[in-house]
Amino acid sequence: MRVMSVVGARPQFVKLAPIDRAFKAAGIEHVIVHTGQHYDPMLSDVFFADLGISAPNHHLGVGSGTHGRQTGAMLAAIDGVLEDDRPDWMLVYGDTNSTLAAALAAVKMHIPVAHLEAGLRSFNRRMPEEINRVLTDHAADLLLAPTQVGMDHLAEEGLASRAVLVGDVMTDVLYRVRDEVAAQPGCAIMDELGLAEGSYSVATIHRPDNTDDPAILNTVLDSLGAVDHPVVLLAHPRLVAKCEAAGISIDRGSLRSHRPLAYPDLVASVMHARGVITDSGGLQKEAFLLRTPTTTVRPQTEWVETVELGWNMLVEPGPELVTAAERPRPADTLATPYGDGDSAGKVAQTLLAAEPDS
Repeated sequence: MRVMSVVGARPQFVKLAPIDRAFKAAGIEHVIVHTGQHYDPMLSDVFFADLGISAPNHHLGVGSGTHGRQTGAMLAAIDGVLEDDRPDWMLVYGDTNSTLAAALAAVKMHIPVAHLEAGLRSFNRRMPEEINRVLTDHAADLLLAPTQVGMDHLAEEGLASRAVLVGDVMTDVLYRVRDEVAAQPGCAIMDELGLAEGSYSVATIHRPDNTDDPAILNTVLDSLGAVDHPVVLLAHPRLVAKCEAAGISIDRGSLRSHRPLAYPDLVASVMHARGVITDSGGLQKEAFLLRTPTTTVRPQTEWVETVELGWNMLVEPGPELVTAAERPRPADTLATPYGDGDSAGKVAQTLLAAEPDS
């Protein structure tokens, strides 16, 4: 069996790592297509080296652009790759423009599509990611859900017959990297900035609702700077560009900007932090798996389990963010809503059992 994976953004590279290993173990021929949606090396190429992922077979080099232009460019480029390789399955990941473009390209060429991380919903149609994930689920032939909540959403939308609960492959790679870095004292952020264990929060902010309006962006940054302990903002290229365009300085008060981190360094930094402040979907879940309290600067989350279990709070920029970031650590939990660390193996076996021609 030949499976084509299409990826283009940092969370997808993380998910790709255990899938690539599981496919090799299962004897599945794996063709990797990198769209180039994230083109900064710290958000792209370094993940392949750090996580031991096979080099991409195709790099489309699409780069940035509006959602329509970027998705259209990917569609055109992926068409050519599919004509040459004709995989048995197209595997798409998560909720980015790369996800939707690959799914559309494949279904129009009658190539079966499997969607990894299916069934997640924020129910916020202002988020382009929500549109991408809904459209991809309804186009796909096989829906690989990470959680029971995802399975329930798919059932409510009439898609239960295509859905399989496999767990979350990000759990697989995070546990592996966690165990690799656990023996190391401290982390890069602590060493570079002279921070003590558990004395700081790690922050990431990049979503349009928090960055496109300069006034809102300033409020977010002011809130981060008002927290009563150091906040290290891993400055995504999109955030840096928005700040430069608006003439906004990032550093203020408790807030210190820092370049994005390689994945092992990110995991180590979150492990040693007192908290995480983010608008990223993936980092909310990673922080929960590492049992680091999280403050999410969004009105909704796809990862409702993190909120229900008390490890994540949804807030608006302003005093609410500051209060949440300063809150005490919640009660420990043994809950494992995102699987046991063997989800990629389940994905491989599910695809083998669902061969289109069988």
